[in-house]
Amino acid sequence: MSKQEIIQIIQRHTPTDELFETEIEGIKLFHITSAVPCTPVVYEPTIVAIVSGSKEAILNGQHHIYNANQYLCCPTFLPVEAGAPNITPEEPLLGVYISLSTQRMTDLTLAMKQLPYDARSQQQTTNTGLSLAKWDECFTQALLRVLHLLDTPMDRHILAEGRLRELYYAVLKGDSGTTVLQAFSVDNTMVKVISYMATHVQQEITIEELCRFAGMSRAVFHRQFKQVTTHSPLQFLKALRLNQAARNITEGMNVMQAAESVGYNSSSQFSREFKRMYGLSPKKWSSSLSIHAHTTDSL
Repeated sequence: MSKQEIIQIIQRHTPTDELFETEIEGIKLFHITSAVPCTPVVYEPTIVAIVSGSKEAILNGQHHIYNANQYLCCPTFLPVEAGAPNITPEEPLLGVYISLSTQRMTDLTLAMKQLPYDARSQQQTTNTGLSLAKWDECFTQALLRVLHLLDTPMDRHILAEGRLRELYYAVLKGDSGTTVLQAFSVDNTMVKVISYMATHVQQEITIEELCRFAGMSRAVFHRQFKQVTTHSPLQFLKALRLNQAARNITEGMNVMQAAESVGYNSSSQFSREFKRMYGLSPKKWSSSLSIHAHTTDSL
């Protein structure tokens, strides 16, 4: 019954073929009725929970296909290919996008690591990529309690922070909990490097600067970075920049402005690399994929 309630809330709060940003921080709803082809995007730290239909995310050749039985967990910025190619009006894609707040998640992981009896907090993993977790009762009820706040403004104002914390805790207790716990650990240097890159895409960033930031030699930095992202630092930075440029173009920015906004000085180089990644020139991107690009970029 709980998932059916979630479906009803999503249907009530979203028009079709749209991603809807709610008044709860980091919570978006989506209701898509037409197929979304898999395209290159950069996932931010997020949980994607589906209650109808299925989605696909491809990382380093590995296909992660998930539906109402599992939710997708991405604890750090990752360049992937994502979409929902099998959606139809008869079987729409309904779900919730949960952006993971670094501060909130770090506070919670610190609290869990201080508990001597929490065996999970002592586990270590080098896998901070995509993972799938079973929709268990703890996660379902926590998500439903958050979504109930959409209909009650006063409750939302007073209770949202506590219920989001409860939802994050449900994720940490789930199948992907160890991966998320490790990603948001205060000593996870590589995740901090990735976050720094993602928030400084418009600036000139050198490998030497990143090595100093991480406190590592160049060889160690390259090895650990690729373990986490499956990309080299330069490949990852390029994907971040092109993904942000694609967002800017779909929001109305012209090609030259989009290129400059992410640090490109050459429009021809930008167009060439953009087409190599997305299969279309920047000028064609907005008109032919504006809806799909916006949707997959956010999901």
